[in-house]
This record gives sequence, C-alpha cells and structure tokens, in this order.
Amino acid sequence: MEVVDNEFKLTQKQKEYASFYLHENEPSATLKIQEIRKWIESDDALFARTDDFSIVRFLRSCKFDVEKTKIKLRNYYGQRRQSPEWYADRNPFLSDMQEMFNLGVFLPLKELDEEGRMIILLRTSVHDPHKHTIENVVKAGMMILDIATRSNVSTSLHGVIGIFDMTGVTMSHGLQMTPSVIQKLVHSWQGCYPLRIHSLNFINAPIYVNVVLNIFKKFMSKKLQSKVFIHMKSSKKWSNNLAIDLLPIEYGGNGGTLQELIDYWKNIVEENHDWFKEDEKYQSI
Repeated sequence: MEVVDNEFKLTQKQKEYASFYLHENEPSATLKIQEIRKWIESDDALFARTDDFSIVRFLRSCKFDVEKTKIKLRNYYGQRRQSPEWYADRNPFLSDMQEMFNLGVFLPLKELDEEGRMIILLRTSVHDPHKHTIENVVKAGMMILDIATRSNVSTSLHGVIGIFDMTGVTMSHGLQMTPSVIQKLVHSWQGCYPLRIHSLNFINAPIYVNVVLNIFKKFMSKKLQSKVFIHMKSSKKWSNNLAIDLLPIEYGGNGGTLQELIDYWKNIVEENHDWFKEDEKYQSI
C-alpha cells in the first residue's frame, strides 16, 4: 500500500502479515482507502480525518471489509459527540487531568512485544473513587490511547494487549462501573476504536471480580469474551504468555520504573496540547 509519508509504509514482512491476516492487498487496498475517503467527504454529518493512515487503521481493524469499516468509523466519531464527558475539553493542563496523569491510570509500554503488539497497563484502582470520577479516569486513558496509536504502524496491524492491574480495588471502585459506563466502554473497544484486541488480562484480581466482569461480558461479543483472562491475586501464571521483560520493574520486568513511565506519558500528552484542541472538531453530528 502506498501512502504519502514513508514512515507509514510497510516492510516486506508487514506486507505479508497484512495480506494473510487482514486481507490488505494492492491495488484493492488503495481503492478501498479512496472509497472510504469519498464516502466521508460526501457525508455532511460526518467530520472525520481523511488522510491515508487514519483511514487504513479502520480498514485494518475490519480486515478491509468496507461496509464494516464505515460502521466502525461512524461509531467512533459518533461516540465522540455522544460522550462529551470523555472527549470534550481534552486539555491536559486541567487540574483533574493532571491528577490522572500523575497517578498513572493508563500506561502503554514504551516497547512493543515481539509480535509488534502494544501492551497497555491499566491501573484500575490507583485513583480515589471518593475523589476522582470514572469519567476523568476514562478521559485520561482515551487521551493517551489516541496519542500512543495515532501514528503507530505496527499496532495498527497487530493490535493491543491490555493488562488490568486490580491490586487494591475496592467495592467503591466497582460501584463506579455502572452498567451504562461498562456498556459504553465495551462499545468503544469492539465497535469504535480502530484497534484489534489480542487479549484482556485482569491480574491481581479479588475473589469478587466476576461480579463486575460478568456485566462486562454481557455486552461483549463471544469473540471478545474469549480474549478475557482472569488471574487471582495468588496466581503467578499471568506473566507466562506476556512479554514480562517489557513491564516496569515493579511488575518484574526491565522496562524502567513506573514513575518513569508515568512521567513519560504525562510529558507526551502535555506536548500534544494543540493536537487535542484541534482533534475535538472531528465527530459525527
């Protein structure tokens, strides 16, 4: 697939993977990108990014099925309008956002795993549920996710692995996860974001974790349900199938300290203040 920027071109190995697993082949891939772009431009109710890479991310997440891609695009930009508590006023210097970034609620690892997948560490209970809203927790996570994936070619092909650390989770944390919040989160995972989810791993889980996860699964497709793995506090097996070396040293890895990772992403989102301001205009009316 030819794109304007060299940084978005695929290596030969990536092309072979994209062809075999995602049905991405020339010249049909270029034609489908053009088709999606014309569709976006012809729809006055849809204000979406139309550069090649923004479009191809959605096509890859739908294995180049044009009609499924259109649905996901409309869902993605529609949710941005329908959920202003997550997507509006994304100013990283707001005091509420500063608190979230300083806590490190959402931390993609700096390096990808051997398969080219992005590993994201979600620290589900580092915030105070009596002080911090779940809306701000999600908002901070979405901001970091957007920056981490917007230009990541490998992740657009291979997807992401989520590690939800439930250390210290309380019933008050659980009560923040209302069915409506859970439904919107699951919808964003499987129906909106242009990312392929490889697995969702819940580690250090308390014995009552299934109470909340059963609600999550209620809104998940069978395919996504099969990618959910739960590891209780006493389990040491969760790291067997994950790139443990890439994790922060607090998790037994060699990926630097948690504080270094927190500081890294806080700086990144602050540096992208102007991008967030410009990005808010993209949504479906």
